[in-house]
Formats: sequence, structure tokens, C-alpha cells
Amino acid sequence: MGLFDSFDPAVEKALHLAVRFLGYRPRSEKEVRNHLQKKHYDEKTIFKVIDKLKYYGYINDETFARLFVENRIRYNPKSRFALEYELKQKGISSHICDALLTDYKDMHMARKALGFKRRQWQHLDLETQKKKAVNFLRYRGFGYEACMAAWEDFLTDRDVTDP
Repeated sequence: MGLFDSFDPAVEKALHLAVRFLGYRPRSEKEVRNHLQKKHYDEKTIFKVIDKLKYYGYINDETFARLFVENRIRYNPKSRFALEYELKQKGISSHICDALLTDYKDMHMARKALGFKRRQWQHLDLETQKKKAVNFLRYRGFGYEACMAAWEDFLTDRDVTDP
């Protein structure tokens, strides 16, 4: 008897719950597993549901991690360390993280992250801007060198664009 041969109402109900959970955004296997555990499904049922979801392509940790990294780069840049930590919290293995983040440059991401704040901080004095910039970047896991390089670029761009 195969995994998909028998009809089990508990598995079907859990499967529908998991698919609905995945409908909002892509999720890792660990996130789906945790969601089903919170709904008090037993391990055997969770295993069957996860297997079905993998079989049908609803769960793929490599694809999830790639989309997650692309989203972070585009909308909420963080340091490599912080991004890797987030991925591991979501159950992504180290070898997937390493493969995805081989070309990840903290300096570039720090500059990009700070660029999003230019308009918001334009009314502040230079010292306050620097303090906010460094705190903003440090909170996102960037090191001192990346913070200072991003700050220098922030100043340079400001001088060029301001009359």
C-alpha cells in the first residue's frame, strides 16, 4: 500500500489546511510542519501531508529560499549574517544558504538599504542622519565597515543631488 493509495480524512483535512496556509505566500517545509503541529495534527499525518505537498511541488525549500533572498534583496536588504540566520530559522539547510549567498555583498546591500531612507531623513541635520543611518544598518546586521561605506555613499549622493 503506497503513501497516496488510501483515503484518510485527517490527512485530507490537514492537506487542505496546509494548502490554504501556502496560499498566502511560499513557505518552507519547517513552517508548514510547525503550522500543522500548532493545529494539533499527529506526526504521522504531518509526514503524509508534507510528502504530498513535496510530491505536487507545493513545498520546495530551495525555491522558497531563492524567492526569500530575492525578496529581501529587493525590499528589505540585510547583512549576509542576518539573512542566513533568518533562513536557518525557517528550516533552510546550510548548504542551500551557502549556495544562494555566495555572491551576496554586504557593502552593496548596506548602500541599498540606506538608499531607501534618503527621503525620510532629508529634513534632519547631518549628525542625526548619521546616527540614524548607523543604527538602521547595525540593526540589520551590517558590520562597521559596511555602515561607514554606505554612509559615505549616502553623503556623496546627497552632495551631488542637493543644490
